[in-house]
Amino acid sequence: MTSPRVNVRISRYGVHLLLISISFLILLPLAWAIKSSFTPTGEVMSSGMFHLPSRLTGKNYSEGFASAPFLTYFINSLIVAVTVTITTLAASLTAGYGFAHFKFRGKGVLFALVLAAMMMPFQAIMIPLFVEVRKLGWLNNFAGLIIPGAVSAFGIFMMRQYLRSIPVALFEAAKLDGASEFGIFWRIIVPLSAGPLAALGSLTFLASWNNFLWPLIVVQSQSLTTVPLGLAQFRGANSTNYGQMLAVSILGALPVVMLFIVMRRRIVASFATSGIK
Repeated sequence: MTSPRVNVRISRYGVHLLLISISFLILLPLAWAIKSSFTPTGEVMSSGMFHLPSRLTGKNYSEGFASAPFLTYFINSLIVAVTVTITTLAASLTAGYGFAHFKFRGKGVLFALVLAAMMMPFQAIMIPLFVEVRKLGWLNNFAGLIIPGAVSAFGIFMMRQYLRSIPVALFEAAKLDGASEFGIFWRIIVPLSAGPLAALGSLTFLASWNNFLWPLIVVQSQSLTTVPLGLAQFRGANSTNYGQMLAVSILGALPVVMLFIVMRRRIVASFATSGIK
């Protein structure tokens, strides 16, 4: 009969083995994409996943980036993603604070609408949203790319749930010290919400940066093309340049990776303390 200490060790090793296996499955496609980005285009699909190419080449990066105005595409994606992230964070924090700590008529109905919007698939509102954007004259400009995604129902729900965990006594003490509602929001709510805002901002930036369907509908000129739309240009009618596509895809993933590296501590802290009240 095994001792409890041995059982704990076996369970720990089992968990570690499971996590290593999952990490391997996640990293394997990424490793293949990086390897293929340095592989001549003719060998990308013919060589095996674990086979090294006949030679390493950096032409996929230089030629792929030069095949289209990808610098413009990167700037467009950056403008859209940063603006959408900022407006989403501002709207989510203010609306979440209102739902969490204020009482007003129709609060339950409004929050139910937020939940309904969060559960509504984008494909269900895609056509009505396009008609609305067209009538407002926002087709083929940054307003049409940014404004429809400037507010997130999930962000409002997330910040409302977090702000409800902050003790009410903290706000009452601030009011006794003479703090105004704006002072409470700016000096207490904003600093305490740094972790959840970092997590929400990272998720919002990632979703906006990788968004393909909505820019495909709204954008009608190359001057407003984003990175996901630019990557679709590598796919031709008869062939696809996988080497260049993978190379530019890796370059396109760098802003998101850099964002996560910078914000990783706040993101991890926000999830680690999400259940603590």
